[in-house]
Amino acid sequence: MTLTHFDAEGRAHMVDVSDKPLTDRIAVAEAVVRMTAGTLAHVTEGRAKKGDVLGVARLAGIMAAKRTADLIPLCHPLPLTRAAVDLVADPALPGVRIRATVRTTGTTGVEMEALTAASVAALTVYDMLKAVEKSMVVDAIRLVLKDGGKSGRYVAPEAEDKA
Repeated sequence: MTLTHFDAEGRAHMVDVSDKPLTDRIAVAEAVVRMTAGTLAHVTEGRAKKGDVLGVARLAGIMAAKRTADLIPLCHPLPLTRAAVDLVADPALPGVRIRATVRTTGTTGVEMEALTAASVAALTVYDMLKAVEKSMVVDAIRLVLKDGGKSGRYVAPEAEDKA
């Protein structure tokens, strides 16, 4: 397997996707922010001093999906047709589960946009609660689904029942 982001001399470059057909593409990524039950209570009871933790993190994730090409050097700027970020407080962790879904019709996939959205949403949860707990852990950032394009469909093995 060759890495497409390197030219014949081994220099990094942006892949030319101009000859690829337009296809519908989707990617879903997840992340988790682990914290103490006491910190999670600030979220569920609306006691976080910075405000609505889940609402602000949702918007941050959506904004991050739209700005991925500005953050990841070799990503193509893409016209996104959907960027959604769902955050759920989970007492069993305890913490917050994050799921980002991104869609486009284009010549390249949106995996990086979904991963960036989930990551930035998780970092925003951390930022909004760091005054309460600095030991929170951002964890389990991963791609759980991608579909469309030449490589077709990918579903993470343990995510197949959710896809």
